[in-house]
Amino acid sequence: MAIIVNLDVMMAKRKISSNELANKLGITQANLSILKTNKGKAIRFTTLDKICEVLKCSPGDILEYKKDGEKNE
Repeated sequence: MAIIVNLDVMMAKRKISSNELANKLGITQANLSILKTNKGKAIRFTTLDKICEVLKCSPGDILEYKKDGEKNE
């Protein structure tokens, strides 16, 4: 997949647990885990907006584009 979700990186930078973030977003820990592990196929803009609000970041801090086959640095 060409879109990489760096949610776990931002959570670590902001020192927020999965449980705390899920509660603040109003989603289940299972759904948050799907996002964190890059297994989701879509994300609602309202969810992305709330994530950015809680973590005080922009969508570009969470979502990254890499061409298929491009290695992580």
